[in-house]
Parts: sequence; structure tokens; C-alpha cells
Amino acid sequence: MSSERTLRRAAAGGRDAVRRPPLLRGHWPAVGVVAAGGALGASARYAAGLWWPTGGAEEFPWTTLLVNVAGCAVIGVFLVAVTEGRPVHPLVRPFFGTGVLGGFTTFSTYAVDVHRLLAEGRPGAGLAYLGLTLFAALAAVWAAAGLTRWLIRRPAVGRRGRSGRGGPESGGAG
Repeated sequence: MSSERTLRRAAAGGRDAVRRPPLLRGHWPAVGVVAAGGALGASARYAAGLWWPTGGAEEFPWTTLLVNVAGCAVIGVFLVAVTEGRPVHPLVRPFFGTGVLGGFTTFSTYAVDVHRLLAEGRPGAGLAYLGLTLFAALAAVWAAAGLTRWLIRRPAVGRRGRSGRGGPESGGAG
């Protein structure tokens, strides 16, 4: 059979058709936890804006900068903890990493803020914000991941004996 006829039969749903599973089959739990986490993260970001409003058009967007840097630090801790630390439920990563932290951090607002600063004729502030956010966010991920990795891998201090209780029953000194 020619490949052209095979393609026509496949397009018509014939026996040579490639059957693909529905797009989201089996993914609804992940979609649900990402949506729930995103609602929590976006709500937390909104609360941060209420708690520390940036102000009018003439102000520097400190809240967005700090939210993004804090979110990057938390993702550094989180990803090391779930990949190198204790095992977690498979839905924890999409819930917290994609949902909560994806909703909390706001790089779209970052882009809008840079554009606003440049449009206001404040290129120094716009470029400073652009560079500072990028540098601080990457530094936060790097430092938080490194510290978390060190904390996970360091030897336990103060453990005695195999049970870890340190009493005479564990073979410890006291």
C-alpha cells in the first residue's frame, strides 16, 4: 500500500490510524493541584502588594522585586529538598513549584514595570530594575539551593549510637 493511501486511511480513521490518548488523560490531578497552588500563590502576591504598596507611577517597583527574589529563593530551597532530600508525593512539585511559586512570582509584572519605567523617561531606573531583578533572582536561587544542599548533606551533629537517643540502651555514653 502506498504511503499516500495509508495517510488518507489514517486521516479517515481507518485501521492504520495512529491512536493518541486524549490530551489530559491522567493529568487532571496535576492540573487541579497546579490551579489550586496558583490561586494560593497569586493571592499571596496580591497580599504582598497590599501590605507594601509600591505607590504611584514615580516610585520604584520594590514589592515586585522582593516578591520575585523571595520566590526564587524558595524555589531554590524547594527543588533541592524534593530532588535531593526526602521523597515527596508526586503532586507536591506541581502544586508548590509550578502552582504556588508560579503564581507568587510575577515576571510578567516585572516586564510591565521595566516598560513603564522606560516609557516614563526613566531609563536609568528601568535598566537598574531590569539588571537588579535578574541578578538578585539568580543569586537567590543559587544561594538558597547551595545552603539547602549543604544542610541536607552535612553530617548530623549530636547523634550517638545507632538509635540516635544517646542513652545507655543505644550504646552511647550518656
